[in-house]
Amino acid sequence: MNIEFINPFVEASYEILKEVLQVDIRREDIYLKDRVTEIQGVAALIGLLGCAEGRLLLDMNADTAIKICSMMTGETYTTVDEMVVNSITELANMITANAVTKLHNRGYNLNLTPPSIIKGNNVEIADKDLETLVVPLQLPFCKVEINIALKEI
Repeated sequence: MNIEFINPFVEASYEILKEVLQVDIRREDIYLKDRVTEIQGVAALIGLLGCAEGRLLLDMNADTAIKICSMMTGETYTTVDEMVVNSITELANMITANAVTKLHNRGYNLNLTPPSIIKGNNVEIADKDLETLVVPLQLPFCKVEINIALKEI
């Protein structure tokens, strides 16, 4: 995995979460996962195409998704409803758009698919021939994991 492609996603995730939620964020140790990723409960999946191909997965448990939505909207939510899904989709859009802009500014052409939200327990995402780099971000109330599976073409 080319670090030139990974760093913009790490930077964008940190910057957007910090800006949108107005909380301190600590990046924990980055690690690799095998080709199968089990989501925590709610995940936004964004395909990446162009000079590299793969995907980004913004992964969290349901309680975290609900808390993030509540913080983004100023309203209280108790279940993963349409508003929570919309908020996580928007957050994923902001992160990936920021990262792709950083890549474009460095001379790389990368396009995005619209985010798809995946909900449930024991749901696995299989990436053929792609290792997944996991960037855990610790917020005061939860952990969000950014999973990046990307290879240069």
